[in-house]
Amino acid sequence: MENKKTFSDLGLSAKVLQAINKKGFEEPTAIQSMTIPVMLRNDTNIIAQAQTGTGKTAAFGLPLIEMIKADSKTVQALILVPTRELAIQVSEEINSLKGAKDIKTVPIYGGQSIDEQLRRLKKGVHIVVGSPGRVIDHLHRKTLKLGNIQHLILDEADEMLNMGFIEDMEEIMKHTNPDKRTLLFSATMPQKIKDLARKYMDGYELLAVKKEQLTSNLTEQIYFEVKASDKFEALCRIIDIKDDFYGLVFCRTKSDVDVVATHLKDRGYDADAIHGDISQAQREKTLTKFKKQKINILVATDVAARGIDVNNLTHVINYALPQDPESYVHRIGRTGRAGHEGTAITFITPSEYKQLMFIQRVAKTDIKKSMVPKVKDIIKAKKKKINDDLTAILEDELDTTYVNWAKKLIEDNNPTDILAAVLNYCFEEELNPDAYGEIQEVGAKGRQVDQQGKTRLFVALGKKDKLNARKLVDLVMSKVAIKSKHIGDIQVMDNFSFITVPFDQAEKIVASFKEKGRKPLITHVKKTKKK
Repeated sequence: MENKKTFSDLGLSAKVLQAINKKGFEEPTAIQSMTIPVMLRNDTNIIAQAQTGTGKTAAFGLPLIEMIKADSKTVQALILVPTRELAIQVSEEINSLKGAKDIKTVPIYGGQSIDEQLRRLKKGVHIVVGSPGRVIDHLHRKTLKLGNIQHLILDEADEMLNMGFIEDMEEIMKHTNPDKRTLLFSATMPQKIKDLARKYMDGYELLAVKKEQLTSNLTEQIYFEVKASDKFEALCRIIDIKDDFYGLVFCRTKSDVDVVATHLKDRGYDADAIHGDISQAQREKTLTKFKKQKINILVATDVAARGIDVNNLTHVINYALPQDPESYVHRIGRTGRAGHEGTAITFITPSEYKQLMFIQRVAKTDIKKSMVPKVKDIIKAKKKKINDDLTAILEDELDTTYVNWAKKLIEDNNPTDILAAVLNYCFEEELNPDAYGEIQEVGAKGRQVDQQGKTRLFVALGKKDKLNARKLVDLVMSKVAIKSKHIGDIQVMDNFSFITVPFDQAEKIVASFKEKGRKPLITHVKKTKKK
């Protein structure tokens, strides 16, 4: 079996290694091990084939940090990405890896003030991370000069191809220094990507990472089907039934992470949160506490959880269903490590059942359905833990202070009554079944009702209109008397969005957003007729 490489094996400098260590990365991913040494040689172009979530940004970001000349004010590297979200993410990641080196990285993308971008470009930057459309805007304005760049990175090239950016990518490449090194990252390798490489890359080294497979037999995989409003209650029950729970809880958004972590802390759990808006110093402090088990629950987004390497986690909880099979594999691979048994639990709402089955099929795994622990079983488990702890205390020599106190208490009282009073005094709150809320059972029947009783609506607004899930719910509620809990499965895309609402409310919502002479803002999702 091949020994795993460490970051110090890859040819990185002591300063960069220090920054990596501070960030919490413990060992390189496969794509990082392959890419970093080849990039540092700086003598060939590279095509790297790897899936999302495999640490690609650090794979090209770390060598860039090494090779950028901080004393020069010219743009030395351009990183092209398909979306504004990825532009921000990649820029933030490089900034978090640069350590003490004075490298200036700027993201440029549509939807952000171009004046602000012009100001930052004028001051002088070393690395530009941009979406194709906005990069071309700057090239036409002559506010971005790429004639001296040494490195061009095409990140998620297949995604840019799918989004219709192939001509833009070619246009940008024509403006770049012909002697630069090009690194093309792509999860798939369609013919158009190969043609692009043949046309604009004078020879290249191909680096391919195999898709992550679920190989850990030590990870039990189960799912609970619950209503969205019952997820938090289900999470608390899972934590409480396991007396030594030590796990990661994954949420989809930063706001969800904050809400879940805050609610856990309010209930008295030792929990904390990490996501993209949390400062690097706070992230490091939280990770240290988690690794030392001063906190036993860490709530995180996928991106923020990168680099966490803990071998003895008992649980990974998918509070929100991951967006694709690769993300699922990446998340659950964090438990069942180094000979330790682990459990991966996924929460799904009835409408997400098909998506879970898709993940199961593509990931070639078996995710078994289970029932959320019942309150009586949790109380029983807690009592057993108390009994075991008391027995362990009895095995040691007892403090005479407590022995004398006990003798005095049983002089005038029944020993059983006194012990019952002590247990009640100590554990009344912990063993109170009323501390748990009700969880409504759902299943195949629930799914059918959910599909029959609700409908999907199309909204002609998206992220480009500064819309998010909360604003969309508020918009609908401003026009129709509907409770926010009845607006579900919200998806906000760049140019449009989707919501699911009860049938009896759908027509009212559609009618409320009709304006004479204008295209309707909210409509029913059109079903494609089968040929």
